[in-house]
Amino acid sequence: MMIKVINKPITINQARAEAQQVFGDMVKAVVDVELGIMAINGELHADEEKLLLENGSKQQNLWGINLYVDLFGDQDWLEFDSMINLRPSHGNHTRGVDDVAVQKKIREVVSRLVVSKK
Repeated sequence: MMIKVINKPITINQARAEAQQVFGDMVKAVVDVELGIMAINGELHADEEKLLLENGSKQQNLWGINLYVDLFGDQDWLEFDSMINLRPSHGNHTRGVDDVAVQKKIREVVSRLVVSKK
């Protein structure tokens, strides 16, 4: 298992292959809504977050999600659930993403980076 930073589109089949390495049907990801990139395939969102921070991302732009690769194309394929999202001092009081505008940005980044075909 190796955490990868995704800054160019990958196919859903590539994402499925990544999922097989760790959780089987799910890929943990941390999305940088400012830079439009994401890190995938960490055992913990915190590991992916750390890699992005080391590579110039800012904490306030990072959000943890789960991608259920077998549900690709369905609304439920992307789940906002991560301990790194729990930031009461920044107005996020849950493991989800409370701000609908931030959810939209996350969806936009993910839909640009994970595609059905190249």
